[in-house]
Amino acid sequence: MAKKGNRVQVILECTEHKNSGMPGMSRYITTKNKKNTPDRMELKKYNPVLKKMTIHKEIK
Repeated sequence: MAKKGNRVQVILECTEHKNSGMPGMSRYITTKNKKNTPDRMELKKYNPVLKKMTIHKEIK
């Protein structure tokens, strides 16, 4: 039987790349605990297209 918990998978998308109009996108998949962080996550992650660290925000 599978465990039931507060952990869910979330998708993080680069905000700078989205606004720049360049083709492609930078996305990461991670997990978060809904109970501890009910609002949307923001993390600094590496964007390989822009070749620098950028802010990635949770989508959906």
